[in-house]
Amino acid sequence: MTRRVVVTGLGVVTSVGKQLEEFWSNLTAGKSGIKEIKSFSTESLDRHFGGEVSVADEVSLLSESESKIYGRATRFGIEATHNAVEDAGLNVHADEFRKKIGVVIGTTFGEAQIIEKITSIYCAQGISRVNSSAHLKQYNPNAISVNIGKKFKFSGPNMVIPTACAAGNYAIAYASMLIKSGAAPIMIAGGADPFSHVSFSGFRRLGVMANSMCQPFDKDREGMLVGEGAASLVLEDYEVARDRGAKMYAEIAGFGFSCDANHMTIPEVGGIMSVMKNALANAGLGIKDVDYICAHGTGTRINDKLESEAIRRIFYDSGNTVPVSSIKSMLGHTMGAASAIEAVASVMSIKTGLIPPTINFRTPDPECDIDCVPNTARKSNPRVVLNNSFAFGGNNCSVLFANVN
Repeated sequence: MTRRVVVTGLGVVTSVGKQLEEFWSNLTAGKSGIKEIKSFSTESLDRHFGGEVSVADEVSLLSESESKIYGRATRFGIEATHNAVEDAGLNVHADEFRKKIGVVIGTTFGEAQIIEKITSIYCAQGISRVNSSAHLKQYNPNAISVNIGKKFKFSGPNMVIPTACAAGNYAIAYASMLIKSGAAPIMIAGGADPFSHVSFSGFRRLGVMANSMCQPFDKDREGMLVGEGAASLVLEDYEVARDRGAKMYAEIAGFGFSCDANHMTIPEVGGIMSVMKNALANAGLGIKDVDYICAHGTGTRINDKLESEAIRRIFYDSGNTVPVSSIKSMLGHTMGAASAIEAVASVMSIKTGLIPPTINFRTPDPECDIDCVPNTARKSNPRVVLNNSFAFGGNNCSVLFANVN
Protein backbone atom coordinates (compact mmCIF):
# COMPACT_ATOMS: atom_id res chain seq x y z
CA MET A 1 0.00 0.00 0.00
CA THR A 2 2.96 2.32 -0.58
CA ARG A 3 2.02 3.43 -4.07
CA ARG A 4 1.27 7.13 -4.53
CA VAL A 5 -2.02 8.18 -6.16
CA VAL A 6 -2.31 11.33 -8.25
CA VAL A 7 -5.15 13.15 -10.00
CA THR A 8 -4.50 13.53 -13.72
CA GLY A 9 -7.92 14.36 -15.16
CA LEU A 10 -11.07 16.25 -14.12
CA GLY A 11 -14.59 16.32 -15.54
CA VAL A 12 -17.79 17.94 -14.28
CA VAL A 13 -21.45 18.35 -15.13
CA THR A 14 -22.97 21.10 -12.97
CA SER A 15 -25.48 23.92 -12.99
CA VAL A 16 -22.63 26.44 -13.37
CA GLY A 17 -20.80 24.66 -16.16
CA LYS A 18 -20.18 21.38 -17.95
CA GLN A 19 -16.61 22.19 -18.96
CA LEU A 20 -13.85 22.41 -16.36
CA GLU A 21 -12.75 25.94 -17.27
CA GLU A 22 -16.31 27.26 -17.31
CA PHE A 23 -17.11 25.54 -14.02
CA TRP A 24 -14.07 26.94 -12.23
CA SER A 25 -14.41 30.42 -13.69
CA ASN A 26 -18.05 30.67 -12.60
CA LEU A 27 -17.35 29.15 -9.20
CA THR A 28 -14.53 31.55 -8.36
CA ALA A 29 -16.64 34.44 -9.68
CA GLY A 30 -19.35 33.51 -7.19
CA LYS A 31 -21.91 32.77 -9.91
CA SER A 32 -24.98 30.89 -8.71
CA GLY A 33 -26.50 28.00 -10.64
CA ILE A 34 -29.74 28.16 -8.65
CA LYS A 35 -32.82 28.83 -10.76
CA GLU A 36 -36.47 27.88 -11.10
CA ILE A 37 -36.82 24.17 -11.84
CA LYS A 38 -38.05 23.25 -15.32
CA SER A 39 -37.61 19.47 -15.54
CA PHE A 40 -40.66 18.63 -13.42
CA SER A 41 -43.56 20.42 -11.77
CA THR A 42 -42.99 21.76 -8.25
CA GLU A 43 -46.42 23.36 -8.00
CA SER A 44 -47.58 21.25 -5.06
CA LEU A 45 -44.30 21.45 -3.12
CA ASP A 46 -44.10 25.11 -2.11
CA ARG A 47 -40.46 25.21 -3.22
CA HIS A 48 -39.43 25.91 -6.80
CA PHE A 49 -35.66 26.50 -7.00
CA GLY A 50 -32.64 24.24 -7.32
CA GLY A 51 -29.30 23.69 -9.02
CA GLU A 52 -30.63 22.25 -12.27
CA VAL A 53 -28.29 21.30 -15.11
CA SER A 54 -29.29 23.04 -18.35
CA VAL A 55 -29.78 21.01 -21.53
CA ALA A 56 -29.06 17.87 -19.55
CA ASP A 57 -30.26 15.42 -22.18
CA GLU A 58 -28.08 16.66 -25.04
CA VAL A 59 -25.12 14.35 -24.60
CA SER A 60 -23.59 13.90 -28.05
CA LEU A 61 -21.52 10.94 -26.83
CA LEU A 62 -24.59 8.71 -26.70
CA SER A 63 -26.17 6.75 -29.50
CA GLU A 64 -29.89 7.11 -30.13
CA SER A 65 -30.63 3.83 -28.34
CA GLU A 66 -28.45 4.81 -25.35
CA SER A 67 -30.19 8.17 -25.09
CA LYS A 68 -33.54 6.43 -24.86
CA ILE A 69 -32.71 4.04 -22.05
CA TYR A 70 -30.00 5.68 -19.93
CA GLY A 71 -31.14 7.72 -16.97
CA ARG A 72 -29.80 11.15 -16.11
CA ALA A 73 -27.26 9.86 -13.59
CA THR A 74 -25.68 7.63 -16.22
CA ARG A 75 -25.75 10.40 -18.83
CA PHE A 76 -24.15 12.83 -16.38
CA GLY A 77 -21.55 10.25 -15.39
CA ILE A 78 -20.64 9.42 -18.99
CA GLU A 79 -20.21 13.07 -19.90
CA ALA A 80 -18.11 13.85 -16.81
CA THR A 81 -15.97 10.76 -17.43
CA HIS A 82 -15.44 11.64 -21.09
CA ASN A 83 -14.26 15.11 -20.11
CA ALA A 84 -11.96 13.74 -17.38
CA VAL A 85 -10.42 11.15 -19.71
CA GLU A 86 -9.84 13.80 -22.39
CA ASP A 87 -8.31 16.10 -19.79
CA ALA A 88 -5.98 13.31 -18.63
CA GLY A 89 -4.86 12.52 -22.18
CA LEU A 90 -5.65 8.83 -21.79
CA ASN A 91 -5.56 6.66 -24.91
CA VAL A 92 -8.79 4.82 -24.23
CA HIS A 93 -8.79 3.27 -27.71
CA ALA A 94 -5.92 0.94 -26.87
CA ASP A 95 -7.47 -2.37 -25.78
CA GLU A 96 -4.65 -3.41 -23.48
CA PHE A 97 -4.71 -0.04 -21.81
CA ARG A 98 -8.42 0.26 -21.12
CA LYS A 99 -8.59 -3.24 -19.71
CA LYS A 100 -6.67 -1.86 -16.73
CA ILE A 101 -9.01 1.05 -15.94
CA GLY A 102 -11.65 0.68 -13.23
CA VAL A 103 -14.71 2.74 -12.31
CA VAL A 104 -16.08 3.62 -8.87
CA ILE A 105 -19.03 6.01 -8.72
CA GLY A 106 -20.87 7.29 -5.66
CA THR A 107 -24.58 8.10 -5.63
CA THR A 108 -27.48 8.75 -3.28
CA PHE A 109 -30.59 8.12 -5.36
CA GLY A 110 -29.09 6.52 -8.47
CA GLU A 111 -31.48 6.42 -11.38
CA ALA A 112 -34.47 7.51 -9.29
CA GLN A 113 -36.19 8.96 -12.34
CA ILE A 114 -36.26 5.49 -13.93
CA ILE A 115 -38.25 4.05 -11.03
CA GLU A 116 -40.52 7.10 -11.10
CA LYS A 117 -41.15 6.44 -14.78
CA ILE A 118 -41.83 2.76 -14.12
CA THR A 119 -44.32 3.65 -11.38
CA SER A 120 -46.08 6.16 -13.62
CA ILE A 121 -46.41 3.65 -16.46
CA TYR A 122 -47.57 0.90 -14.12
CA CYS A 123 -50.23 3.08 -12.47
CA ALA A 124 -51.55 4.50 -15.73
CA GLN A 125 -51.20 1.58 -18.14
CA GLY A 126 -50.57 -1.60 -16.18
CA ILE A 127 -47.60 -3.89 -15.58
CA SER A 128 -47.56 -5.19 -19.15
CA ARG A 129 -46.44 -1.78 -20.39
CA VAL A 130 -43.32 -1.77 -18.20
CA ASN A 131 -40.38 -2.69 -20.42
CA SER A 132 -38.09 -5.02 -18.48
CA SER A 133 -35.08 -4.22 -20.67
CA ALA A 134 -35.43 -0.46 -21.10
CA HIS A 135 -36.77 0.23 -17.62
CA LEU A 136 -36.07 -2.32 -14.89
CA LYS A 137 -32.52 -3.24 -15.92
CA GLN A 138 -31.52 0.40 -15.99
CA TYR A 139 -32.63 1.03 -12.42
CA ASN A 140 -30.16 -1.38 -10.79
CA PRO A 141 -28.02 0.67 -8.39
CA ASN A 142 -24.84 -0.48 -10.15
CA ALA A 143 -26.13 0.70 -13.54
CA ILE A 144 -24.20 3.98 -13.44
CA SER A 145 -20.71 2.50 -13.11
CA VAL A 146 -21.54 -0.46 -15.35
CA ASN A 147 -22.77 1.81 -18.13
CA ILE A 148 -19.72 4.06 -17.84
CA GLY A 149 -17.46 1.01 -18.03
CA LYS A 150 -19.42 -0.34 -21.00
CA LYS A 151 -19.34 3.00 -22.84
CA PHE A 152 -15.55 3.36 -22.62
CA LYS A 153 -14.68 -0.37 -22.53
CA PHE A 154 -13.09 -0.03 -19.09
CA SER A 155 -12.94 -3.56 -17.72
CA GLY A 156 -11.09 -3.03 -14.43
CA PRO A 157 -12.80 -3.03 -10.99
CA ASN A 158 -16.32 -1.60 -11.29
CA MET A 159 -18.80 -0.63 -8.59
CA VAL A 160 -21.23 1.92 -7.20
CA ILE A 161 -20.91 3.15 -3.60
CA PRO A 162 -24.28 4.35 -2.26
CA THR A 163 -23.20 6.12 0.92
CA ALA A 164 -25.59 9.01 0.35
CA CYS A 165 -24.15 12.53 0.46
CA ALA A 166 -20.61 11.33 1.23
CA ALA A 167 -20.57 8.85 -1.65
CA GLY A 168 -18.30 10.86 -3.98
CA ASN A 169 -15.55 11.03 -1.37
CA TYR A 170 -16.03 7.35 -0.54
CA ALA A 171 -15.59 6.51 -4.22
CA ILE A 172 -12.37 8.54 -4.43
CA ALA A 173 -10.99 6.97 -1.26
CA TYR A 174 -11.87 3.42 -2.33
CA ALA A 175 -10.47 3.92 -5.83
CA SER A 176 -7.26 5.19 -4.21
CA MET A 177 -7.06 2.05 -2.09
CA LEU A 178 -7.47 -0.12 -5.20
CA ILE A 179 -4.55 1.67 -6.85
CA LYS A 180 -2.41 1.50 -3.71
CA SER A 181 -3.08 -2.23 -3.43
CA GLY A 182 -2.09 -2.86 -7.05
CA ALA A 183 -5.58 -3.96 -8.10
CA ALA A 184 -5.65 -1.33 -10.87
CA PRO A 185 -3.16 1.29 -12.08
CA ILE A 186 -5.85 3.77 -13.15
CA MET A 187 -9.33 4.43 -11.77
CA ILE A 188 -12.24 6.68 -12.70
CA ALA A 189 -13.72 7.90 -9.41
CA GLY A 190 -16.55 10.32 -8.74
CA GLY A 191 -20.25 10.72 -8.17
CA ALA A 192 -23.51 11.31 -10.01
CA ASP A 193 -27.03 12.21 -8.95
CA PRO A 194 -29.96 13.72 -10.88
CA PHE A 195 -33.01 15.69 -9.86
CA SER A 196 -36.01 13.56 -8.98
CA HIS A 197 -39.42 13.98 -7.38
CA VAL A 198 -38.26 11.61 -4.63
CA SER A 199 -35.28 13.71 -3.56
CA PHE A 200 -36.95 17.08 -3.98
CA SER A 201 -40.19 16.23 -2.18
CA GLY A 202 -38.32 14.22 0.47
CA PHE A 203 -36.11 17.11 1.53
CA ARG A 204 -39.08 19.47 1.41
CA ARG A 205 -40.95 17.11 3.74
CA LEU A 206 -38.01 17.07 6.16
CA GLY A 207 -38.36 20.84 6.46
CA VAL A 208 -34.71 21.54 5.62
CA MET A 209 -35.15 23.23 2.24
CA ALA A 210 -34.66 26.96 1.74
CA ASN A 211 -36.94 29.01 -0.46
CA SER A 212 -34.63 30.29 -3.19
CA MET A 213 -31.16 30.84 -1.73
CA CYS A 214 -28.62 28.65 0.07
CA GLN A 215 -26.67 30.58 2.75
CA PRO A 216 -24.14 28.30 4.46
CA PHE A 217 -22.84 29.60 7.81
CA ASP A 218 -25.08 32.69 7.67
CA LYS A 219 -27.11 33.46 10.80
CA ASP A 220 -30.33 33.71 8.78
CA ARG A 221 -29.83 30.55 6.71
CA GLU A 222 -33.05 28.69 5.92
CA GLY A 223 -31.69 25.37 4.75
CA MET A 224 -30.33 23.54 1.72
CA LEU A 225 -31.39 23.50 -1.93
CA VAL A 226 -31.38 20.39 -4.08
CA GLY A 227 -28.94 20.25 -7.00
CA GLU A 228 -27.86 17.71 -9.59
CA GLY A 229 -24.77 16.83 -11.57
CA ALA A 230 -21.67 14.66 -11.70
CA ALA A 231 -17.93 14.71 -11.43
CA SER A 232 -15.24 12.25 -12.45
CA LEU A 233 -11.58 12.27 -11.48
CA VAL A 234 -8.90 10.21 -13.21
CA LEU A 235 -6.71 8.72 -10.47
CA GLU A 236 -3.42 7.07 -11.36
CA ASP A 237 -0.50 5.31 -9.81
CA TYR A 238 2.15 8.04 -9.63
CA GLU A 239 4.71 5.98 -11.54
CA VAL A 240 2.23 5.15 -14.32
CA ALA A 241 1.35 8.83 -14.69
CA ARG A 242 5.02 9.85 -14.60
CA ASP A 243 6.04 7.28 -17.20
CA ARG A 244 3.38 8.42 -19.68
CA GLY A 245 4.22 12.09 -19.10
CA ALA A 246 0.82 12.99 -17.66
CA LYS A 247 0.15 16.31 -15.97
CA MET A 248 -0.55 15.87 -12.27
CA TYR A 249 -3.06 18.20 -10.64
CA ALA A 250 -2.64 16.94 -7.09
CA GLU A 251 -1.94 13.91 -4.95
CA ILE A 252 -4.38 11.98 -2.78
CA ALA A 253 -2.55 12.55 0.49
CA GLY A 254 -4.97 10.57 2.65
CA PHE A 255 -8.56 9.95 3.64
CA GLY A 256 -10.61 9.15 6.70
CA PHE A 257 -13.92 7.48 7.51
CA SER A 258 -16.24 7.55 10.49
CA CYS A 259 -19.81 6.79 11.44
CA ASP A 260 -21.71 8.88 13.96
CA ALA A 261 -23.72 5.78 14.97
CA ASN A 262 -26.27 8.20 16.36
CA HIS A 263 -29.15 9.52 14.24
CA MET A 264 -30.36 9.05 10.68
CA THR A 265 -30.56 12.75 9.77
CA ILE A 266 -28.83 14.72 12.55
CA PRO A 267 -25.00 14.80 12.45
CA GLU A 268 -22.91 14.41 15.60
CA VAL A 269 -19.90 16.63 16.29
CA GLY A 270 -17.79 13.73 17.58
CA GLY A 271 -18.20 11.85 14.30
CA ILE A 272 -17.28 14.95 12.31
CA MET A 273 -14.16 15.48 14.40
CA SER A 274 -13.21 11.81 14.08
CA VAL A 275 -13.36 11.74 10.29
CA MET A 276 -11.10 14.80 9.94
CA LYS A 277 -8.62 13.44 12.50
CA ASN A 278 -8.64 10.05 10.76
CA ALA A 279 -7.84 11.69 7.42
CA LEU A 280 -4.93 13.63 8.92
CA ALA A 281 -3.57 10.49 10.58
CA ASN A 282 -3.89 8.48 7.37
CA ALA A 283 -2.00 11.19 5.47
CA GLY A 284 0.64 11.63 8.16
CA LEU A 285 -0.12 15.35 8.25
CA GLY A 286 -0.53 17.75 11.15
CA ILE A 287 -3.31 20.20 11.95
CA LYS A 288 -1.26 23.17 10.77
CA ASP A 289 -0.57 21.56 7.38
CA VAL A 290 -4.12 22.14 6.11
CA ASP A 291 -4.47 25.36 4.10
CA TYR A 292 -8.15 25.20 3.08
CA ILE A 293 -11.24 23.18 3.99
CA CYS A 294 -13.86 22.56 1.31
CA ALA A 295 -16.82 22.24 3.66
CA HIS A 296 -19.83 19.97 3.55
CA GLY A 297 -21.67 23.23 4.31
CA THR A 298 -25.26 22.41 3.39
CA GLY A 299 -26.87 25.60 4.70
CA THR A 300 -29.00 23.77 7.28
CA ARG A 301 -28.90 25.11 10.81
CA ILE A 302 -27.62 21.99 12.54
CA ASN A 303 -25.07 20.83 9.94
CA ASP A 304 -23.33 24.19 9.63
CA LYS A 305 -23.26 24.68 13.38
CA LEU A 306 -21.72 21.27 14.11
CA GLU A 307 -19.24 21.35 11.23
CA SER A 308 -18.10 24.80 12.38
CA GLU A 309 -17.74 23.57 15.97
CA ALA A 310 -15.68 20.56 14.88
CA ILE A 311 -13.39 22.72 12.73
CA ARG A 312 -12.89 25.22 15.55
CA ARG A 313 -12.09 22.51 18.08
CA ILE A 314 -9.56 20.75 15.84
CA PHE A 315 -7.99 23.58 13.88
CA TYR A 316 -8.79 26.99 15.36
CA ASP A 317 -8.11 25.97 18.96
CA SER A 318 -4.69 24.75 17.78
CA GLY A 319 -3.83 28.04 16.09
CA ASN A 320 -4.76 27.23 12.48
CA THR A 321 -7.57 29.63 11.48
CA VAL A 322 -7.91 27.81 8.18
CA PRO A 323 -10.31 29.29 5.58
CA VAL A 324 -13.46 27.24 5.00
CA SER A 325 -15.98 27.64 2.16
CA SER A 326 -19.06 25.91 0.80
CA ILE A 327 -19.66 25.72 -2.94
CA LYS A 328 -23.16 24.37 -2.21
CA SER A 329 -24.05 28.05 -1.87
CA MET A 330 -23.75 28.15 -5.68
CA LEU A 331 -24.66 24.61 -6.77
CA GLY A 332 -27.14 23.44 -4.17
CA HIS A 333 -26.67 19.97 -2.69
CA THR A 334 -25.95 17.51 -5.48
CA MET A 335 -26.25 14.49 -3.16
CA GLY A 336 -23.87 11.67 -4.10
CA ALA A 337 -22.17 13.92 -6.63
CA ALA A 338 -21.53 16.69 -4.08
CA SER A 339 -18.20 15.65 -2.58
CA ALA A 340 -16.93 14.53 -6.02
CA ILE A 341 -17.68 17.98 -7.45
CA GLU A 342 -16.13 19.48 -4.31
CA ALA A 343 -13.09 17.27 -4.88
CA VAL A 344 -12.67 18.86 -8.30
CA ALA A 345 -12.94 22.28 -6.64
CA SER A 346 -10.34 21.22 -4.04
CA VAL A 347 -7.90 20.12 -6.73
CA MET A 348 -8.48 23.26 -8.80
CA SER A 349 -7.85 25.35 -5.69
CA ILE A 350 -4.41 23.77 -5.40
CA LYS A 351 -3.74 24.21 -9.13
CA THR A 352 -4.85 27.86 -9.40
CA GLY A 353 -4.15 29.16 -5.89
CA LEU A 354 -7.74 30.38 -5.56
CA ILE A 355 -10.28 29.51 -2.86
CA PRO A 356 -13.90 29.68 -4.07
CA PRO A 357 -16.27 31.76 -1.94
CA THR A 358 -19.31 31.03 0.17
CA ILE A 359 -21.82 33.29 -1.53
CA ASN A 360 -25.07 34.73 -0.11
CA PHE A 361 -23.30 35.45 3.18
CA ARG A 362 -24.81 38.49 4.91
CA THR A 363 -24.97 38.08 8.67
CA PRO A 364 -22.26 36.36 10.77
CA ASP A 365 -23.47 33.61 13.09
CA PRO A 366 -21.69 33.31 16.46
CA GLU A 367 -22.31 29.56 16.26
CA CYS A 368 -20.45 29.41 12.94
CA ASP A 369 -17.45 31.48 13.95
CA ILE A 370 -15.12 30.44 11.14
CA ASP A 371 -13.51 32.17 8.18
CA CYS A 372 -16.04 31.14 5.52
CA VAL A 373 -14.46 33.15 2.66
CA PRO A 374 -17.61 35.27 2.33
CA ASN A 375 -18.88 36.22 -1.14
CA THR A 376 -15.52 36.74 -2.89
CA ALA A 377 -12.87 34.24 -3.96
CA ARG A 378 -9.50 34.52 -2.26
CA LYS A 379 -5.96 34.16 -3.55
CA SER A 380 -4.25 31.88 -1.05
CA ASN A 381 -2.07 29.27 -2.82
CA PRO A 382 -3.19 26.29 -0.70
CA ARG A 383 -0.89 23.27 -0.81
CA VAL A 384 -3.11 20.93 1.26
CA VAL A 385 -6.92 20.89 1.03
CA LEU A 386 -9.33 18.91 3.21
CA ASN A 387 -12.60 17.94 1.49
CA ASN A 388 -15.40 17.13 3.98
CA SER A 389 -18.57 15.11 3.39
CA PHE A 390 -21.17 13.93 5.89
CA ALA A 391 -24.18 11.79 5.00
CA PHE A 392 -27.49 10.59 6.37
CA GLY A 393 -26.90 7.75 8.76
CA GLY A 394 -23.73 9.44 9.96
CA ASN A 395 -21.57 8.10 7.13
CA ASN A 396 -18.64 10.52 6.98
CA CYS A 397 -15.63 10.68 4.66
CA SER A 398 -12.90 13.30 4.37
CA VAL A 399 -10.23 13.30 1.65
CA LEU A 400 -6.97 15.25 1.74
CA PHE A 401 -5.50 16.55 -1.52
CA ALA A 402 -1.96 17.88 -1.68
CA ASN A 403 0.38 19.56 -4.10
CA VAL A 404 2.49 16.96 -5.94
CA ASN A 405 6.09 17.15 -4.75
